[in-house]
Amino acid sequence: MLLSEFDFPFDPALVADHPVLPRDRARLLVMERASGARMHRQVADLPSLLQPGDLVVVNNTKVMPARVSAHVQSTGKPIELLFVQDLGQGVWEILIKGRFRPGAMIAFPDGGRGEISERSQTRTTLKVTGVSSVYDLMQTAGAMPLPPYIKRPPTQDDQQWYQTLFAQHEGAIAAPTAGLHFTRDLVQALIERGIELAQITLHVGPGTFRSVKSERIEDHRMLAERVDVSAHTVEQICRVRERGDRVVAVGTTVVRALETAARGGRGILPFQGPAELFITPGFEFQVTDALITNFHLPRTTLLMLVSALVGIGPLREAYEEAVALRYRFYSYGDAMLIGTGWGNAT
Repeated sequence: MLLSEFDFPFDPALVADHPVLPRDRARLLVMERASGARMHRQVADLPSLLQPGDLVVVNNTKVMPARVSAHVQSTGKPIELLFVQDLGQGVWEILIKGRFRPGAMIAFPDGGRGEISERSQTRTTLKVTGVSSVYDLMQTAGAMPLPPYIKRPPTQDDQQWYQTLFAQHEGAIAAPTAGLHFTRDLVQALIERGIELAQITLHVGPGTFRSVKSERIEDHRMLAERVDVSAHTVEQICRVRERGDRVVAVGTTVVRALETAARGGRGILPFQGPAELFITPGFEFQVTDALITNFHLPRTTLLMLVSALVGIGPLREAYEEAVALRYRFYSYGDAMLIGTGWGNAT
């Protein structure tokens, strides 16, 4: 398939730079997977849209305040870097702009130092010294890594806004944004309706956002991200499958985690390791029945995954309708619910 097939008309004024509050009052475009029929609700309506016995699966990764300001030790030039992944013994994979060679020294505001230990086309690593831990450094000097399409600096409010209710395991450089819509009241209403919740962990890394540069999307390769699908979550999914109810993934990260855990041909099994699964149209879903997801950028792997679930044409029509109705887009924007059995979609 061609990359150009994943374009759609868009108004940049629709990019949300602040969330709707309360979060579950965001708009929800509900779409039938089979027919493409659509209706318009709010995220708070999820309990009435889902059925007792359905299983809602969320990502419990926690976003690190990974954006840290520093300066080049030799010149004093201010820079900003993003801590991506702890490789052990004070060495971190980072993202940084500019020309740096191994041995270049970075100075942090609290007196810590970093030495570039690897600089290649695939990754950059930094050995950090002079701080108790990089996690402590991020807590004292870091900011939330808001996406670049949010054209404002992070604020104190983003410490809460850009973290889901389910965040437990620190390790992500971006929020699993579909989960941002969930409030305690919404979760309680789902439970009272007889809808179960399950959790996976996928630490969102650069692979989720890496640009697709090849014109044939099949030539793109996803970068690995760390995943944990527990035995308990697998048990919950198997029980849902046995009784014929639905597995509802909250976000594309949950879809990739669940489908990665089911790639062995023996059904879903507990999985802990790297996820590199690239889901595109034609993919056969083994676990995911329905998806709650935000609106995504054109030409991205996220949009391709959603297209695999509902079809390129129907998704393009839904996005055109969302633009016409002034839905709010991207991380702090509105959401879609895609699946079957909503009943009232028109």
